[in-house]
Amino acid sequence: MHELSIAASLIEIAEDAAREAGAGRVRALRVRVGALSGVVIEALEFVYAAAAEGTLCEGARLEIEAVPARVRCRVCTYEAVMEGVGPFICESCGAPGPEVVGGRDLELVTMEVDEHEAANS
Repeated sequence: MHELSIAASLIEIAEDAAREAGAGRVRALRVRVGALSGVVIEALEFVYAAAAEGTLCEGARLEIEAVPARVRCRVCTYEAVMEGVGPFICESCGAPGPEVVGGRDLELVTMEVDEHEAANS
């Protein structure tokens, strides 16, 4: 389950940013996860709390935005959300073989921190 290492990486990034900002605690992480990223959202949610134990992120909310797969027709440039994993046929011109233009996302978008604790505490 690679979601545990992903959770640990997100927490490390958030902790580094919180320390740099002089915050004492992270209250929430907002993460964008694409349908084609290979991350199982439910598994990430499951392992997050355990990975956050003993860190500045312990008790912080994990808010996940699921990003659908988006494709663009190579012939007419029509864009669509790709449903399922079957073959894509352009709704506009009927051409097969799209270019993937979205849905590979895996990023920490924003985070909330407590500003009340100074970096020198």
